[in-house]
Amino acid sequence: MSRRSQVERTDATRAALISAARVLFESRGFAATGTPDIVAAAHVTRGALYHHFADKTELFHAVARQVAQEVADEITHRSKRRKTPLDALLAGSQAYFATMAEAGRARLLLLEAPAVLSAEQVMGLSETAGFQALQEGLREALGEGHAALPWRELSLLLSAAFDRAALAIARGESAAPYERAIRLLISGLVSG
Repeated sequence: MSRRSQVERTDATRAALISAARVLFESRGFAATGTPDIVAAAHVTRGALYHHFADKTELFHAVARQVAQEVADEITHRSKRRKTPLDALLAGSQAYFATMAEAGRARLLLLEAPAVLSAEQVMGLSETAGFQALQEGLREALGEGHAALPWRELSLLLSAAFDRAALAIARGESAAPYERAIRLLISGLVSG
């Protein structure tokens, strides 16, 4: 049996910390999760935690980045190869709602992250989780004739609507009315 290299052990420890912290942050929240809980769940020492992360906030940011990337990957997967930019935007919308409804993602990214991280870090998470794709999708769907639109601001406002809907869906409300409302908003923008 071969022994793992130092790099493999380091990567495994970091992954164990992120995985354990994610479960705890999603179920309990940041404030109710202590570092002793995290190291116990990860089966590592407190020293290992602080070797990889300066503090609990840095670990939380690593968890949030991982979750945001999963959301982005799902949006990309579900919206690629659509016939029109509008179809891609609508598919991406449904993907966002579906993936944010899973396993505490909305709580982690939309409630906990703004309370724990800096505004710049939160915007970075948003950009990773689909904000950039939304902005690009709007540009493609609206086309050349709308070059003077305030794209960033339009995307920020629409993104806020997505986030409010995702929170409602994560709380157990039906996704269908929110999907319909977003479809109306996006279709109205594209046809208007």
